[in-house]
This record gives sequence, structure tokens and C-alpha cells, in this order.
Amino acid sequence: MSTPPAGRNDPATLLAAARSGDRRARARLLSLVESGDAAGREVGRLVFPLAGGAYTLGLTGAPGAGKSTLTSGLLGRMRAEDLPVAVLAVDPSSPFTGGAILGDRVRMGDHVLDAGVFIRSMATRGHLGGLALATPEAVRVLEATGAAWVVLETVGVGQVEIEVAGAADTTVVVLNPGWGDAVQANKAGLMEIADVFVINKADRDGVAQTRRDLRQALELAGTDGDGWEPPIVDAVATTGQGIEEVWNAVGRHRAHLESGGELATRRAQRLRGELRSIVGERLHQRAVGLLGAAGVGRLEDEVAARRLDPYDAADELLGPVGA
Repeated sequence: MSTPPAGRNDPATLLAAARSGDRRARARLLSLVESGDAAGREVGRLVFPLAGGAYTLGLTGAPGAGKSTLTSGLLGRMRAEDLPVAVLAVDPSSPFTGGAILGDRVRMGDHVLDAGVFIRSMATRGHLGGLALATPEAVRVLEATGAAWVVLETVGVGQVEIEVAGAADTTVVVLNPGWGDAVQANKAGLMEIADVFVINKADRDGVAQTRRDLRQALELAGTDGDGWEPPIVDAVATTGQGIEEVWNAVGRHRAHLESGGELATRRAQRLRGELRSIVGERLHQRAVGLLGAAGVGRLEDEVAARRLDPYDAADELLGPVGA
């Protein structure tokens, strides 16, 4: 049985190597964070004071919308400015492979040999709270090891994907022409998180209708508290059409956030939300530890059968508020 290389799992050694440009050490740090074990927590403690400098860009939308092709185009635009960038392709549906679908990486293949681009697929591997809590820690690893931009690409529009993409500094929602996508965007909650809309595959019929639907939905929703109205950009990512316009829209949103101090406010709010989520998850785990899975299951069954009020069940799990 071979002995693992010295420092293979030592967070401090790995971090020093990753900050010196060792891509394998960087990948190992991310694996430790995903695992959620003691070594992963040590990684989190080490990178936290080193993070906060990168700009995060979230891309989400229905499967097949062309997010990975659009991401690849944006990577090329970032690299044209010599920006070091990392991509996290987040896939909650792959707990066994530990990564997003292979096609995502294939479509970003033009950048695999670029030392200034780091691409990583990511899925839950045991981290407390799953991807919604593992992702911010992974982003901090990438920030602490040299990324100026971190792109979060999700594979769909489920709850986890919305949470992950919506936690970026700028969130791009990618749609295709057609009434169904506009309706889906409204129902999925994408309207609330979008800072920029991209109608990809804009060489197809239905672009004008989709744009009208989005504008109507935006008028009903109104602008957010900082006065930003999400622009709607047409693109054909496979040919590169619209990539420059998307990049410029992201840049305008960033300038908007920075000029009014909203960027710092958003980031502080995300950290507060992360803390609340961690506390909530740990309280749940503590309750399971005290009552056992069977005890928690019994309470859930009692609530489901309407024999017990949810608040009374919570009191039984954690004790009354103020007690």
C-alpha cells in the first residue's frame, strides 16, 4: 500500500502550494471543503481572511439554454484582459460523480490548457448544508488562491441552483426564445435574482416575444432597492454574437454596485445569511443527535398528520423560544 505524499491533506501546506500556482493543491483544497470534515473546516478558517477580492458572476437558466457555451465566450473575453478566472460548475444532481455533467467541461475545452483559467465541477460530498453552504467556502478558496473572477454556473433552475447563482455579485439568467422560458423564469423565481437577462440562441424565432414578456414581467416587479433595471441582451453564444454586449452589461452592473456602495452591502448580507444558514443547519443536526432520526421523523409525521402544530414540534426539538 503506497503512502500518500507528505502534506497531501494538510490544509496549510496545500494552501501555500495553491497560492504558488499548484493547480492540484487548489483542487485538493476544494475537495476538502466539499467533504465538510475537520480538514475542510480548517481550510475554511485559513482562506477566510484571504478572500473577498474576487468578483463573482452567477449564470443560471434551464438545461439546454446554452449557459456553458456562453460561459466559454465570457472566459475568452476575460482572458483577453488577462484576468485570472475560476469556474465552478455546480450540479446538485451528481452526488456520486462529484461533478457537473461532462458536457459542461467539453464546451469549455478551449480554456483547459490556459493557466489563467481553472474549471471545477462541484457537487455535494457531505458538506453540512449541502451545496448552498459549500459553494461560498469554495469561492473563498478560489479567491485566496488567485482568482480575480469566479464564475458560478448551475445546471438548472431548482431551489439549490437559484440559491447558488443568486449568491453572486452579478447574476445572469440565460433564456431561449419562446413563451415557455419567460413563464418558467417567472415561476422559478429567476426574476428576483436576475441582474442581467440573456436571450441566447437569438437566431431562432420568438426573440421579440420573449423580450416583450420579460419587459412586462420586469415592469410588474419594478426595480430593486438600488434602482437597477436588468438589461435584456440577445446572444448566439455558439458564434460569439452578443458576448461583448453581455460582458459590457456585467461591467455596467458592477460599476453600478460599486458606485453606490451596494456591492459591499450585498456581500455583507450574504455573509450574514450564510451564518444564519449554518446556525439553522447545526441546530437541526443537534436536534437529530438528541432525539435520533426516528424521533425527528415521528415529529414530522405528527405535523404532516396535523396532530401537532409545526411551532410546537419545533419547541419539542429545540425548546421554547426564550427558555
